[in-house]
Amino acid sequence: MSSFRKLFSSEEKKPSRVAGSDPFAVQKVKRTLQRLMRENFRQEVDQLVVLCIGTDRSTGDALGPLIGTKLSRLQPKMVFVYGTLEEPVHAVNLLETINKIKKIYASPFIIAIDACLGRLESVGSIDVGAGSLRPGAGVNKDLPSVGNIYISGIVNVCGFLEYFVLQNTRLSLVMHLAETIARALYFSFEDNEHIESMKKSVLT
Repeated sequence: MSSFRKLFSSEEKKPSRVAGSDPFAVQKVKRTLQRLMRENFRQEVDQLVVLCIGTDRSTGDALGPLIGTKLSRLQPKMVFVYGTLEEPVHAVNLLETINKIKKIYASPFIIAIDACLGRLESVGSIDVGAGSLRPGAGVNKDLPSVGNIYISGIVNVCGFLEYFVLQNTRLSLVMHLAETIARALYFSFEDNEHIESMKKSVLT
């Protein structure tokens, strides 16, 4: 789970925020992803990796694995997914997984996804931005930053007893956010105007 306060470098912009309850949330997240990929993804060089962070042992923190599972079942072309309900990527194996990705792919372009705590009025929203996220910062875990693009789903309120809050997050909210984000990811890959070029990007 990432912190609700993100640290931006001078070159990074604040994220685009979409309300999960917006009937056009999928389309809005998709458009933002496609714009960020056009600006940052080198289709002739990079391999596209979606890294879904979290654990199925906590309702709030299960957002990442749920998205990874849903996206894997949709089978987007030339996209490599890490972090599912069956094989979650969490605090214990995150660094190992990052090193594995760097070893397997010559130039991985990582879309990192994690649950997030935020202000009450932001719960149920989705943040999408350029740059990395810091998994575990919201619960004081020192984990490596990761991602060329990040997606954070705000699942509950921050500020007090974060572990307890995550455990008592409503499953219906997490499932809705997971479905919205997974669909937005899939459609952004399938509709991307550079999809044919992406297919030419191969492992070395």
